[in-house]
Amino acid sequence: MFVFVLNCGSSSFKYQLLDMSNEHRVASGLVERIGMTDSVLVYEPANGEKIKETADIADHEAAIKKVLDKLIAPKGGVIKSLSDIAAIGHRVVHGGEKFSGSVLITEEVIAAVKENISLAPLHNPPNITGIEAMQKALPGVPNVGVFDTSFHASMPPESFIYALPYEWYEKHHVRRYGFHGTSHRFVAERAAQILGIASGDFNCITCHMGNGSSITAVKNGKAFDTSMGMTPLEGIVMGTRSGDIDAGIPIYLAANFNMSSADIDNAFNKKSGLLGISGVSSDMRDLHKAAEEGIARAKLAIDVLRHRVLKYIGAYAVLLERIDAIVFTGGIGENDIAFRASVVERLTLLGIKLDAEANNVRGKEALISTADSPIKVLVVPTNEELVIARDTRDILAS
Repeated sequence: MFVFVLNCGSSSFKYQLLDMSNEHRVASGLVERIGMTDSVLVYEPANGEKIKETADIADHEAAIKKVLDKLIAPKGGVIKSLSDIAAIGHRVVHGGEKFSGSVLITEEVIAAVKENISLAPLHNPPNITGIEAMQKALPGVPNVGVFDTSFHASMPPESFIYALPYEWYEKHHVRRYGFHGTSHRFVAERAAQILGIASGDFNCITCHMGNGSSITAVKNGKAFDTSMGMTPLEGIVMGTRSGDIDAGIPIYLAANFNMSSADIDNAFNKKSGLLGISGVSSDMRDLHKAAEEGIARAKLAIDVLRHRVLKYIGAYAVLLERIDAIVFTGGIGENDIAFRASVVERLTLLGIKLDAEANNVRGKEALISTADSPIKVLVVPTNEELVIARDTRDILAS
């Protein structure tokens, strides 16, 4: 059984084709600059040569057709016919309160996703575009929506309710939703498996850290609290996003400096975070290099990020009462050896001890705490596409 997984953006998408008989990726790639001149298509069969092509691709429908043609091409193709694709799994960013799990996509589901556009105006529209393009490209093939927010649907009210007029929640859906749920779910389940603990008994703190970052408290295998909120802006410091701020700052800026809501939104989402503090880059690799060269603001950006991560881990440790593990994933979490060490070395209050030699790893599963550490620390590379493919397969089977 082959499942095609699509993660669609406004002018690009990533894709994978997985053979669910063994859960192996048989092809993957991306298409960028859709609707622009010199669009880029990357196609990489698992057992073949990577292909990169430049062409003018008018829209998502044309881009998907080109990818599907690659899958069945005499040279480099990985399936005999498009009829071999049993289903398509889609990453959908925001399901609001309507979806607590993955669902077979129907017209009613698409309508509900459209209703949530105001909650994710940058993400839900291209997700819908991808769904509709696949429906045209492969008519009759089932499509499944896997929501970033659904893993966090298990949070109790004390975790998701903001201290605002309650009618805002009732009438305007103002609440914490959380994001990166597919990633948090995968690494929590995988960490439990590595440690030999039943998922339903597993308590952990998962740290998804990349250009966008979030931290989740997982209690008995389910999300209990998470750092991102109604939007992906809340939480720890990110590449270009501010994370937690005083809610009065936007009011102050608007009242005293004539900044519009669009100006403030742009600044908080695209000019803040590591980039805003450092003035150098949003990339931790650049910041480490700059800090070594004596650029004080680069070091400050790293220090602020560490400080915020430690605050969330400490808070979640108290909320969970018992922790089996702390799990790092995402671009920074999987690859930044020095940053991981600087966080774990500050967790001695929890009895955690770092194994420096085991921590010397990038992009691979690793147990990086010592054997006598009561709380284990792991690196688990995320695999959101596999989660989407599994959910798609399971929904099809049911």
